[in-house]
Amino acid sequence: MPSPTDSTAPADTTSPTGPTGPTGPAARRSDATRAAILDAARERFAADGYERATIRAIAKDARIDPSMVMRYYGSKEGLFAAAVAVDLRIPDLAALPRATVGETLVRHFLAQWRENEVLTALFRVAASNPAGAERTRGLFRDQLLPAVRRVCPDPEQVPARAALVAAQLLGFGLTRFVLRFPAAVELHDEEVVAWLGPTVQRYLTAPHP
Repeated sequence: MPSPTDSTAPADTTSPTGPTGPTGPAARRSDATRAAILDAARERFAADGYERATIRAIAKDARIDPSMVMRYYGSKEGLFAAAVAVDLRIPDLAALPRATVGETLVRHFLAQWRENEVLTALFRVAASNPAGAERTRGLFRDQLLPAVRRVCPDPEQVPARAALVAAQLLGFGLTRFVLRFPAAVELHDEEVVAWLGPTVQRYLTAPHP
């Protein structure tokens, strides 16, 4: 029986920081594989749409076997949901000075459009595909609607006001970051805030017209 100091004693591979633990090489390879699959899926869904994109094509783009995609995500539907999962990180509008909520929301979404490639990929798909459109509706229903509810003066108007806010933010995001209308691309952020901020502010806080 080896002593505690015997150099031939087997290594402990159950440690969370060991070779086979969640922070070891195997876990890092798994994370890299997942990232490669999701990157390839976003590009493929954006280029081909949900219906035409195939697991085989996505796997080829990610340079892995198609069975690995199914192992991690189960189905194309599961892969699509993971690929376009977005946290908009909308600030708590009720915690801001009331007169600034419109411009704050516009600035926030400008940053999201610019920095969040997943958001851009989702809206590319949403523009031409029912699955992408449904995912986008769910995104704004689950994240924008509660934010609007925090500052809306009339609870019954929350859905309508949230839809109007979404029309402004989505419309500009599509024209600038997806369709890339030259005039929209050339606008400075401060100009965008100056144009859209008061409109979004009115949708959020003004009395019923």
